[in-house]
Amino acid sequence: MPEIRSIEDLKRLREEALKIRNMKASDDKVQVIVSMGPVGIAAGARETLKSILNFVEANQVADIIVRQTGNLGVEGQDPVVQVILPGQEKVTYGKVHASVVERIMREHVCDGQVVTEFKLAE
Repeated sequence: MPEIRSIEDLKRLREEALKIRNMKASDDKVQVIVSMGPVGIAAGARETLKSILNFVEANQVADIIVRQTGNLGVEGQDPVVQVILPGQEKVTYGKVHASVVERIMREHVCDGQVVTEFKLAE
């Protein structure tokens, strides 16, 4: 175990432990991540997030984690959403407005088929 000499060391150790715990907890679940940086919010990411949450609730989608993150570093494509299915690489979608959410959620999250029309090159 690393030595803890300061509050910063303790905070760093706590953050590392939380990352490990979250990775283990999310390995068997679908993850949908919405970029909520300032540009994303201005482009409509709040509405995108609400649409995703509404879809999950209305369709009683199980084993899914919907979370927010800051800017994902994809310029000019906001709102940006990443979908990670268990055991697969993440897929990043651009210009995911509320009107596009249902299609991505149905086709990719529920049926496992990537929606190439909105997929960004990795």
